[in-house]
Amino acid sequence: MRGVEAFAARTPTLPPATHTNSYALGGREVLLVEPATPYEDERREWLAWARGFAAQGRTIVAIAVTHHHADHVGGARFFAAELGVPVWAHAEAAPRLPGVPIARRLADGDVVRLGGPEPMEIRVLHTPGHAPDHLCFLEEAQGVVVCGDMVAGVGTILIDPREGDMAVYLAQIERLAALGARVALPAHGGPIDAPEALFRRYIAHRLGREQKVAAALDGAGEGGATLDGLLPVVYADTAPALWPIARLSLEAHLIKLEREGRARRGDDRWRRASMSDA
Repeated sequence: MRGVEAFAARTPTLPPATHTNSYALGGREVLLVEPATPYEDERREWLAWARGFAAQGRTIVAIAVTHHHADHVGGARFFAAELGVPVWAHAEAAPRLPGVPIARRLADGDVVRLGGPEPMEIRVLHTPGHAPDHLCFLEEAQGVVVCGDMVAGVGTILIDPREGDMAVYLAQIERLAALGARVALPAHGGPIDAPEALFRRYIAHRLGREQKVAAALDGAGEGGATLDGLLPVVYADTAPALWPIARLSLEAHLIKLEREGRARRGDDRWRRASMSDA
């Protein structure tokens, strides 16, 4: 891919991932995405990579973050200071990154133009659902989308109901699928060829899990069930060691069903909604 380079650094991310990918976009002018690592040894390597662009006659214009999670911004303030460049992020990231000065607040539809012999235009996509401030970066000429934590080349994506939204996430994955991108560059794992197929598999997987949630509610009857009671039924195919994370996804599915009028909760129990609940 012309004008696209990657650097993987070890971060405190969720297993099975161990690293977060940073990307350099552009020819003469470069936008760095994902100032991820908080670890000193990894930071030295990251800085050496970033400073190497100057020897190639290239200039870093800014560091952009896809979202505020710790395994994506662990080096944001440090790298910005060391390189003397601004940090760009969505407006929703600012209150979540109090120690990081946000110089430019990126919004959906913004275009970042990077100069050079072969100029590059990058369209900003606001893709909430996993996190309210999540951004993707689309280089339309080559069909390359830097997709952060929307999908992964390794493992899966957590939708934490404390800040995520399953319905919004699925709508944004559908949006990404409709882009016709040729390559997706995730924060975790390698490049994804034919990303539309993967995006649609993610949608199918989540909707399949949703069907299991609905079936478990049916099985619970009028008495309903607690989250912990539903968990081993809905995630019977998942190792119990992963159930604490699965529990968060289960709650996100239940909240989606509740908002759609298909589930109800009370007394710490979840039940299938009936016509009389409408």
